[in-house]
Formats: sequence, structure tokens, C-alpha cells
Amino acid sequence: MTMIKPRVDHLLEHADSSYASVVVAARRARQINSYFQSLQEGGYGDYPPPMVPAEPGKGALTLALEELADGKLKYEYRS
Repeated sequence: MTMIKPRVDHLLEHADSSYASVVVAARRARQINSYFQSLQEGGYGDYPPPMVPAEPGKGALTLALEELADGKLKYEYRS
């Protein structure tokens, strides 16, 4: 059995609910995917790069979850 990294309790230290952590990580993962896609197309600067080391084999969602667990992502609710 493999462990999920980062652990859920570490994510919840930086998000006020599991729902918020999922939404924030999913949105950030889309940004990271767009960043790497723009690099392949020769563009740069349209999307923010990953804020954690992007090692081979790590997907965009893993990078986004690591950013959230490290406290590098901030969010607020729209009113």
C-alpha cells in the first residue's frame, strides 16, 4: 500500500476544509499544466511556474498538493 504524499492532515493546516483543498489544488494543477504546455509551444510568462521542485515523474496535481502543504498557496472565497 502506498501513502498519499503530502498527507491530508498537512493539507488541512493550510485549507479550512477538505473541499477547499481539492478545489485549490485542482485549479493550481491546471495552471501548472498550462505553464508546461506553454513552454512546449515556445511561450513563457503566461502562467506561474511550480513553486516546489518539479522532479521527473511528479504530476501537476502532486506539485499543486505539495505547494498547498508547504503553505505556498493562498486563496479567498468570493462574495
